[in-house]
Amino acid sequence: MTGYLKQSSPSIQFATFLGIFIGFMLLYGTFLYTGFPALSGYTIEQLQSSGATGPKVIGYLKLVQFLYTLIVYLVPALLFAYLTDPKPAAWLGLHKRPRALPVILSILIMYCSLWAVDLTAEWNRSWDVPASMRQMEEQADQLVERMLQMPRVTDLLINLLLIAVLPAIAEELFFRGVLQRLFTQMVKLPWLAVLITSILFSAIHMQLLGFVPRLLLGFLLGSIYLLSGNLWLSIAGHFLVNGIQVMAVYLYQVKVITEDPAKTGTTSWYIGLISLLVTLSLLWVLRKRAKLPEQPTNTE
Repeated sequence: MTGYLKQSSPSIQFATFLGIFIGFMLLYGTFLYTGFPALSGYTIEQLQSSGATGPKVIGYLKLVQFLYTLIVYLVPALLFAYLTDPKPAAWLGLHKRPRALPVILSILIMYCSLWAVDLTAEWNRSWDVPASMRQMEEQADQLVERMLQMPRVTDLLINLLLIAVLPAIAEELFFRGVLQRLFTQMVKLPWLAVLITSILFSAIHMQLLGFVPRLLLGFLLGSIYLLSGNLWLSIAGHFLVNGIQVMAVYLYQVKVITEDPAKTGTTSWYIGLISLLVTLSLLWVLRKRAKLPEQPTNTE
């Protein structure tokens, strides 16, 4: 079955991938609302309620998050790549070991962008949205805060694996490795494909008040993949962003730092501008150091 879809048109490939994604999403949802309560004794609503606390509840929340990332993103991407090309790793951009300089540049690109992204986050949070929507997002933020309680170093390591390592791999395979490649084949404009993928990347998280900064991060990750052709670089950049967030929360909880990392809007406009200019400059350097890969084509 490997390479079964190789000769199919991009539109057929996209429809197939969409079907695989929906199928695994339904599988996850079925387990979440039927199998999981039977196994754990908790419904998902009970776990998400603000009154549900304690190590056992937090452990189940982390298990739910782990299964979501695994079933909804990682497995569909790997399965589709297997069906699409006899060399799935090469098709996904994972076949080449990245050189040190591109890795460093990719990490610097994502790190230096954080101040510009924070500036957009402040503006995004000020959007006039219905009170019910703002309340839903606040509840989602509270749920994340509960998962990020890290009284022990082992909790930090688990959260780094759950929130930084696994999503960096799974989401980059799904969005950049598969979706961005398919959109590039369909629209024939690589940068438009990066934008479309970034919009979907942000939208699927279903947080309107965090839509813009997540879109920008997605666009940068897509740009890194487009300019390098190596998905490991995007994975490294994604891991850095998520890892910094987890580490910042941990350092705040153990009182190493005093500023709450959950607060946005602390970046001055000129710092944000410098951040943007440095980020664009680093992208230009990456473009010069990494040969722009030939865009994939399909045999109809």
